[in-house]
Amino acid sequence: MAGSPRFLTLADVAEVLNTSSAQVYALVRRGDLPAIKIGGRGQWRVESAQLEDYIQRMYAETRTFVDEHPYEESETPVDS
Repeated sequence: MAGSPRFLTLADVAEVLNTSSAQVYALVRRGDLPAIKIGGRGQWRVESAQLEDYIQRMYAETRTFVDEHPYEESETPVDS
C-alpha cells in the first residue's frame, strides 16, 4: 500500500493539527472528529479522509465566524 496510511493514531492527528493528543481525544469523544476503536485495548484510529473532512469543516466554520464578526482595528490577536 503506497502513499499515506488510511488510518492515523491520535498522536499522528495531533501532529497534523499541531495540537495535543489530549485535544484530539476530546474531539473524538465529543463526536467532532469521527474515529474507530480497534484491537483488544481499544486504540483509537482516525481515517485520513475523516481528518481532511474535519479540516474542511473547520475552514467553513471559521469563514462563517469571520463573516459574522468583522475585524475591528482595535482588536489585538489572541494567539501568536
